[in-house]
Amino acid sequence: MTNQNDTATVTAVAAAASAHASASTSVSASAFRALHTPGTPLVLPNAWDVASARVVRAAGARAVATTSAGLAWALGTADGDRLTRDRAVAAVAAIVDAVDVPVTADIESGYAPDAAGVADTVRAVLDAGAVGVNIEDARHGPGEPLRPLAEQSERIAAARKAAGAAGVELFVNARVDTYLRGVGEGPDARLALTLERAAAYLAAGADGVFVPGAVDPATVAALVEGIDGPVNVMAGPGAPPVADLAGLGVARVSVGSGIAQAAHALVRRAATELLAEGTYGALADGLDYGELNELFGG
Repeated sequence: MTNQNDTATVTAVAAAASAHASASTSVSASAFRALHTPGTPLVLPNAWDVASARVVRAAGARAVATTSAGLAWALGTADGDRLTRDRAVAAVAAIVDAVDVPVTADIESGYAPDAAGVADTVRAVLDAGAVGVNIEDARHGPGEPLRPLAEQSERIAAARKAAGAAGVELFVNARVDTYLRGVGEGPDARLALTLERAAAYLAAGADGVFVPGAVDPATVAALVEGIDGPVNVMAGPGAPPVADLAGLGVARVSVGSGIAQAAHALVRRAATELLAEGTYGALADGLDYGELNELFGG
């Protein structure tokens, strides 16, 4: 039979462990925040599972960012707010446990229909050990492509409040999908709309602004000049090199689902070659088995 002393001991140990985890998360959050320096951008090769996260870390990444699309695909789900919160957070927790650097999670629009649900998601992400989130303003399905400005600002404010209550300086990266969704009649209107949304999200508690779909140097320069906070650009083939983006004042460069897409393209090339030709050329540049296995303690 468990006596009261045993119960008290277990409770004390659990409380101490929770306090230690919270302190560790706070330290990681501060370190992650400090990496966002305009002109010396944080470069994030996005990961989608434990294996990709460890490979990214071994390549020298100072932090690991998840790709919501890559993560959803790895879990057998389409991207676009179709993944459940529990499954997404469990995947993030596994990535956090697998690397020794800060992890920021792409939580799509918050895995919730309202601001209160976004706060619940943020609490779960913090419990998983992540110290940053991306929250997008895109809507999936019929209707307008973006959430109303006031509604999205409320969702960001809820995320900030939840993180504040937890005592963690969570880096809230507010994603503005005006360029990705082609919202706004013409370049000037699109830029103005983007800057309006960016200002509102920063006022609501966001720490940085993520504008995927904008890679033209003149546009990026205008965004950096017009946004009073760190600017995140999503790069890929056709985008300026990181050094050029740094020269424009960008504080963070990520690649979204790009690496996951490239990895799956290799799977298709290798499978097609093997099945159609019976040859193995696509496998020639694979990681050494021993090197890869060693990343997992083998």
